[in-house]
Amino acid sequence: MMKILLYGKHKDEVVDLVKRIGFNIVNKNPDVIASYGGDGTFMKCEREYPGIPKFFLKGSKVCKKCSNFDNDEILKKIISGSFDKTEEIKLQAKAKGKKIVGLNEIIVHNKDPRKAIRYEIFVDGRKIGNEIIGDGVVASTPFGSTGYYRSITDSFFEVGIGIAFNNSTEQSDHMVLKEKSEILIKIIRGIALVYADNSEEEIKLDDGDEVRISVSKEKAIILQPK
Repeated sequence: MMKILLYGKHKDEVVDLVKRIGFNIVNKNPDVIASYGGDGTFMKCEREYPGIPKFFLKGSKVCKKCSNFDNDEILKKIISGSFDKTEEIKLQAKAKGKKIVGLNEIIVHNKDPRKAIRYEIFVDGRKIGNEIIGDGVVASTPFGSTGYYRSITDSFFEVGIGIAFNNSTEQSDHMVLKEKSEILIKIIRGIALVYADNSEEEIKLDDGDEVRISVSKEKAIILQPK
């Protein structure tokens, strides 16, 4: 019997359905995890249970990544093995001896919305453009490119790392870099915060501080019913 862990604020709503399909509900060492909610719930789930195969159960009106199948059909397909398994890259940010990891994106953003930050960006040691003034940068994975990255660039991508410039005073075209690229962002002036996805964890950057962004060794394993 497949062992499943249910995740989400309202997970109790689907307990009876999950049991009826034939899963064994557990609290640890699951074979799979069902994230019941929306996109935000899934990001929290991956953060708390990294690397464990997981899938979406729709429990929110807003869930862009959720399957078009009904929840009972999703569960039947998962338990019968009728799904595709994909590995999605994550991004990591390192600064001031700290590291944070995101499934969707790493964000460098001005702390005070009334004050822009001045910063420089380097890719694999090569400076890109001149000093930039704006609200910050979004570094996105392909999985996350349909979210915040798309709202800024009106585009998405399937391979690599996407860089979007948030409210720059001058035109700064977004970039899609190779997956092996390392991005360094140096704060010239202003206080910025670095955070990943919808996590409350953050790193504060002051004048002269740097943050390095690259692909993490961690992978997210996502099951898509078919």
